[in-house]
Amino acid sequence: MKNIIDYFETIPSLHRSLILIGGLTFFWLLESGLPLFKFKYKKWKHALPNLFFTLTTIIINFALAFLLLGSADWVVANDFGVINWLPQMPLWLYALLGILLLDFFGAYLAHYVEHKVKPLWMVHLVHHTDHKVDTTTANRHHPVESLIRFAFTLFGVFAVGTPIALVMLYQAMSLIFTQFTHANIKLPKGVDKVLSYVIISPDMHKTHHHYRLPYTDSNYGNIFSIWDRIFGTYMYMDREKLIYGVDVFPDEVKNSNIKELLKQPFQNYEKPTLSADTEN
Repeated sequence: MKNIIDYFETIPSLHRSLILIGGLTFFWLLESGLPLFKFKYKKWKHALPNLFFTLTTIIINFALAFLLLGSADWVVANDFGVINWLPQMPLWLYALLGILLLDFFGAYLAHYVEHKVKPLWMVHLVHHTDHKVDTTTANRHHPVESLIRFAFTLFGVFAVGTPIALVMLYQAMSLIFTQFTHANIKLPKGVDKVLSYVIISPDMHKTHHHYRLPYTDSNYGNIFSIWDRIFGTYMYMDREKLIYGVDVFPDEVKNSNIKELLKQPFQNYEKPTLSADTEN
């Protein structure tokens, strides 16, 4: 564990980029051999807007990385944050708690709030209006959402008290998990179900991408499934019944156009409070 922590404490930007590209390539290829849905689409054409938003996310995160570094150094120097106030513990437990709590603030809480606050939902909508969810959908986030997610992660660093090594490790894990859970892959249902008791499994997250409520407002986690189960936001849906997208934004052509997606958060729209779509 110490070797892992030491590595992520000074991980080069090139290595972080390779994790992103390597994960994307791996799941892209895996989708071809183990597809959940046999989409009739030109995969590269579908990927272009998603890769554009992946690039904007990378630029924003790299541009603001100095804030994470400064904040992580400050909490360590001032012995600030939850994991620094706890009694001394083994390094593996310290790392696990740090990542678990960062996952709550940086992923679950941010995601939950985005679904409950209308202006933030409008920004997050760009992620949900993909009609062919695959691994490239993972980082399909409007630039404004990238800023929002960064702010929650930064708050998490202060609240949790994580050193930069754990922040970098968390971000690497978060990236791989989101590529994994969005990938158009078909695991055996029993395996997926067992995984969902500990981590966010592909089927669990794809329920969240169903086009209608109440499923859209469920399964907010990114790495660990514990938060959805604790706060009662876990839902199950048979994957054969999944329909991707958002019911009130059905235009797949517009939802595949970068210019239209950049404007999407600024449209007038009332999110439905509930749907009749409650199949089990």
